[in-house]
Amino acid sequence: MTDRTDAVDAWESLYRAQVAVLRQLVAELPDDEVNFTEYDVLFNLYRQPDRALRIRDLNRHLLLSQPSVSRLLDRLAARDLVVKRRDPVDARGTIVALTEHGVEVFRRVGAQHARSIIARMSVLSREEQRQLSALADKLRAGAAPG
Repeated sequence: MTDRTDAVDAWESLYRAQVAVLRQLVAELPDDEVNFTEYDVLFNLYRQPDRALRIRDLNRHLLLSQPSVSRLLDRLAARDLVVKRRDPVDARGTIVALTEHGVEVFRRVGAQHARSIIARMSVLSREEQRQLSALADKLRAGAAPG
């Protein structure tokens, strides 16, 4: 095998594993409250100080186009999961924040989602999980714009 073949084989293996696991996680997500994309927004907001972000910064964490994110945020706001407000530092920007209801939904759905993740990851030993995290971090760092 060549370096090129090894690289392509490694990528295919990583990609196919990610797709297979993601399909299982999506199927197991209790979607009566939020779908997987909505959960991703709640997850990213929950991890932020004050559970809020400017929309343009939130966009960097999501795999959606900006217009899709805007529509998604409007739907989440209509369901009282997030609130949108003008950025007090830069009035051109909009901040989106989790509401108390959004935090409750995130925690409830997140607990089930975490159980699904743990079940999927249990095929790896703790050491393999740590290695996978380190390798994924290394790949992301290498893909970051420099």
